[in-house]
Amino acid sequence: MTAPKKQILINAFNMNCVGHINHGLWTHPRDQSHLYKTLDYWTSLARTLERGFFDGLFLADIIGVYDVYQGSADLTLRESIQLPVNDPTMLVSGMAAVTSKLGFGITVNLNAEPPYLFARRMSTLDHLTDGRIGWNIVTGYLDSAARALGETALAEHDRRYDRADDYMEVLYKLWEGSWADDAVRADKPGRLYADPAKVRPIRHDGPFYRSHGIHLAEPSRQRTPVLYQAGTSGRGQAFAARHAECIFVTAADKEAARRTARSLRQEAVAAGRNPDDIRIFVGITVIAGETDAAAQEKFTDYLEHANPEAGLAHFSASTGIDFSRYGLDEPIAYGKSNAIQSATQLAEQRGWTRRQILREVAIGGRYPVIVGNGTRIAAELASWMDEGEIDGFNLTRTVVPESYEDFIDHVVPVLQDRGLYKTAYGEGSLRNRIFGRGDGLPASHAGARFRWNAA
Repeated sequence: MTAPKKQILINAFNMNCVGHINHGLWTHPRDQSHLYKTLDYWTSLARTLERGFFDGLFLADIIGVYDVYQGSADLTLRESIQLPVNDPTMLVSGMAAVTSKLGFGITVNLNAEPPYLFARRMSTLDHLTDGRIGWNIVTGYLDSAARALGETALAEHDRRYDRADDYMEVLYKLWEGSWADDAVRADKPGRLYADPAKVRPIRHDGPFYRSHGIHLAEPSRQRTPVLYQAGTSGRGQAFAARHAECIFVTAADKEAARRTARSLRQEAVAAGRNPDDIRIFVGITVIAGETDAAAQEKFTDYLEHANPEAGLAHFSASTGIDFSRYGLDEPIAYGKSNAIQSATQLAEQRGWTRRQILREVAIGGRYPVIVGNGTRIAAELASWMDEGEIDGFNLTRTVVPESYEDFIDHVVPVLQDRGLYKTAYGEGSLRNRIFGRGDGLPASHAGARFRWNAA
């Protein structure tokens, strides 16, 4: 028998703001991103994505502002480069109310609040979505965020991950070990809602966090949300190998994707997990049309509204380098970054000058761009899956909502015809639909050892 084809996982990559990755397109007459402040904007998007059987809506977030380029936030404000930006968690309940299967991966910086309170917030969202919530774990990369939170500067890169490891242990103890599975009885005649013998306080005294107390929320469907992570530095990969279930990587080409995917899976095995315990997503920009010519015409139209300098300002924040100080073709002094190390390494490996970066970020940010009809795009995505050894894509937005609608109308049917994309959602929680192994963390995951009965 022929083995079934591996189906592509797709997240819509978005942010609760005007300008996300592909900068300047908010000026396009058909773009609706300025309506991000309204609930109708998000509920309409959620319905659209569920119509297209998207696995999830992946919501990025930052704390702080992009003020590295030209030493100010002026361009950031003029072009709305992820500023203003609203809280992504507040969107989930509204979108969950108008959908039944779409997952939600939300980015929250773990430095922003104590783990005890964050644990309750995520359990609440997992309850309200009936197990459709995921968390993108970030440690931050902006000095402006550190200053806004009362610190003098951003902590050193690897130390941020050390702190994150400690944070995760607190969360696992709360989510997995504070309440037994059968703690909630909801026995009205017996006047027993929760059995005191089945609930216990956690005790954590770590290098960064101390927490003694009962988790405030009863167990949700998934207990621990699906764990996303995007760090691919050496220390970031080690963290991902221990904690992450879905890993978001940046890859300029399929060969780079394959190298990163193999490295991540090897790290997972070294951490005592299985290579298929993780799903790897590549960021990508797709501009689809009914024909190749129509798609190319749309691409040309988008380019007229895009602002490459805004993309350069974003990249400056990602690397911590003020590229405005360099001439268009002047060699750039790349060094060890305390921001996003993978972004700096990519630019250094390719020897990018300011002129080359401007060309790279015209549309697509640091992500590859695919332009064409549904057949062409489907073939290219399938090639990325095979040659890049990945599991799916975080699909960036260009002009919204039409970029997602075009993908659903032109690309999804072709993928379905080829057996590469679902024609219906699977059952259960977000974790079960991604991995097919139930709602909770697998036994091989680091968090599983903190379960009520693990000892």
